[in-house]
Amino acid sequence: MIATACLLVCLVIATATDVWRQKIYNWTTYSGTLLALGLAGLATVLDRKEFAEIEIWQSLFGFGTCGAIMLVCFVLFQIGGGDVKLLAMIGAFLGPEPGVESLLWTFVLGGAAAVVILIWKIGLIKLGRRIMHQLMCRLGMGNWDTLSEEEKTQLSLPLFLAPAALIAVLIVRFQLLEYLNRNV
Repeated sequence: MIATACLLVCLVIATATDVWRQKIYNWTTYSGTLLALGLAGLATVLDRKEFAEIEIWQSLFGFGTCGAIMLVCFVLFQIGGGDVKLLAMIGAFLGPEPGVESLLWTFVLGGAAAVVILIWKIGLIKLGRRIMHQLMCRLGMGNWDTLSEEEKTQLSLPLFLAPAALIAVLIVRFQLLEYLNRNV
């Protein structure tokens, strides 16, 4: 449980800096990753699960797996470098399978939040009309319009992945969906 508490502290700090400064600092992700590897190493060497629920090889594999997936996202989709390091850190704390599950939940939650913010800023009717127009153009039923500067500005929303990652880790680590399914 020590590793889980440390992970949550790192995620709360990253969430605060991401929301207020639009930055996830290296000192948060690097120290968190080293802490995850150290706790997993202690758990492996001392055979004590209170330090970490996973062994060092799982921590390394989780770090590498989540880091590699995020590196692809960094190259292809221009995800921020802080987000890459944050999700690699989560992989180091949780291991490969829960790390990737958290990563996927982070994308789902972050994407949903972005859509809500977009609807809030632009308006559902205006956004729906613009999407339908562009869709018709793609299908060859109209002329393709380039976006105006105002529309480009509206679509360039900051994507806060740290809050989404915090919620994702809570969902995965504490198996909240399984809990809700049992109690519904």
